[in-house]
Amino acid sequence: MSKHETRLTRRYWETIGGTLIEEFPAVSRTKENAQRLLDGVVILGEKTEILKAHEVEIQGKDIVVIQTKANRLGMNLLGQAVFSAELMKAHKPKSIKSVAICAVGDSILEPLAHKFGIEVVIYEGESK
Repeated sequence: MSKHETRLTRRYWETIGGTLIEEFPAVSRTKENAQRLLDGVVILGEKTEILKAHEVEIQGKDIVVIQTKANRLGMNLLGQAVFSAELMKAHKPKSIKSVAICAVGDSILEPLAHKFGIEVVIYEGESK
């Protein structure tokens, strides 16, 4: 994540609390696939702190998956938000909420995001 994206991810996390894991490895690299890092995963109801992935247990927990871009909401960000939630199912959380954070909204893509269960959070004036 860039420093702009880290700032936006943390800004959102500060509103919901819980334990934040930045650059969460949803999928490990193998010969057959690339590693997939998520900008953030928050474990709700846990102590408000930032930890590393190896320090937490996701199984059975309520989580929020965060994907962040410090620019306009776009199809890349929405695709990441949809697929990130799907990838996290392998970790067997109790529930998954997916959030796309951006600096500028998009009147066409925002309704589509909601149709797919993605919350869009816009921090205007925070673009790169």
